[in-house]
Amino acid sequence: MGTHSHTTYNFDERFEFAGKAKTWSLAAIILGIIAIAAGFFLEGGERMFANLLLMGYYVTCVCAAGACFIALQLVAQAGWSAGILRIPQAMASTLPVAAIILIIIIASGMAGHNLYHHWHADGITDPNSPHYDALIAGKSAFLNVPAFFTREVVFLGAYSILGAFIARFSYNEDLDGSLNGYKKAFKFSAIFLVVFGFSSPIWIFDTIMSLEAHWFSTMFGWYNFAALFVSGLCVITLITILLKRAGHLEWVNENHLHDLGNLIFGFSIFWTYVWFAQFMLIWYANMPEETVYFYKRWEPEYKPWFWLTIIINFVAPVLILIDRDVKRKENKMLFVCILLLCGHWLDYYMMIMPGTVGVHRGFGLSEIGSILCFSGLFTFLVLKNLSKHALAPKHHPFLEESLHHQI
Repeated sequence: MGTHSHTTYNFDERFEFAGKAKTWSLAAIILGIIAIAAGFFLEGGERMFANLLLMGYYVTCVCAAGACFIALQLVAQAGWSAGILRIPQAMASTLPVAAIILIIIIASGMAGHNLYHHWHADGITDPNSPHYDALIAGKSAFLNVPAFFTREVVFLGAYSILGAFIARFSYNEDLDGSLNGYKKAFKFSAIFLVVFGFSSPIWIFDTIMSLEAHWFSTMFGWYNFAALFVSGLCVITLITILLKRAGHLEWVNENHLHDLGNLIFGFSIFWTYVWFAQFMLIWYANMPEETVYFYKRWEPEYKPWFWLTIIINFVAPVLILIDRDVKRKENKMLFVCILLLCGHWLDYYMMIMPGTVGVHRGFGLSEIGSILCFSGLFTFLVLKNLSKHALAPKHHPFLEESLHHQI
């Protein structure tokens, strides 16, 4: 094993957010906004709001995954990841903005009756109304507008505040050089994991599963968590590789990539396990109130995407990442990360579209515009946050272990 000294690397190195990265992210935002505006006029508000919800939820999940990754590393007292923590910290710092945008999308979509119309409709809980739905009325103590928005605001607010505090304490390590910041970050990380672990399934039930309020699955929260964490890991890996190619993060080596690849591989297997368990149990039980969910996704327009989701998100990472050498090669890891990010977009697409959009065939301006706008905005905000601080947590107590990491 080679040895390294802190004098070998420039731990005060900063990423300068300028040039092509800034230009392309701003261009994506502008083009996305234009396409979104055109989508509203040409393809309708129902389809457009479904796509805005998809991307707003996706970006919020990735940012939350960044906060979750930091918290897990701190609570586990992991040393290998110390050199890359600034990347998930930048994602966690972006979470408040993503959460606010998501809440605005949900509120706007509900106001125009383009979202959540399965339970948020006039007279649906009134026994005297021709639109009365006994099943929805039975859930109305939970599924009502005040309670729904209270949970959204409280949960997303808690994730954002705790994630921001964890990142701030880590940044403060660079200023005072003591362990005070690390100890505070450790405590807040433990709190974050408890809060996030118990509340995220409820938040996911509200945000996505209630789009089809007649249907429910107790596995849905963990299924979404697996997708959330895999997507977050892919973004962390993608940014790490691109920064290295730009001449940054010289203290990060193939061993760090290997560990990130192992995590992506493992959580892709976990995602598949929950996906299969949910699908198999509903198929085997063959209860109409359950099978209706998959019946919609087996319509001719959606069935190819249904199977493509499992191929991309399970078969591809298993066949590619099972090889040790692949996880240590930047080009191949870059390909896998981009593939899985596309795969989990399709996964969210299949969760949202069949039960939300009445008539929808193919992909158009709504999909392209929302992807461009939110991808550009996420890139802009994360890289801007990343540029505010040194790329290395130079006073992190386990940084030396990260420098010597070898597997």
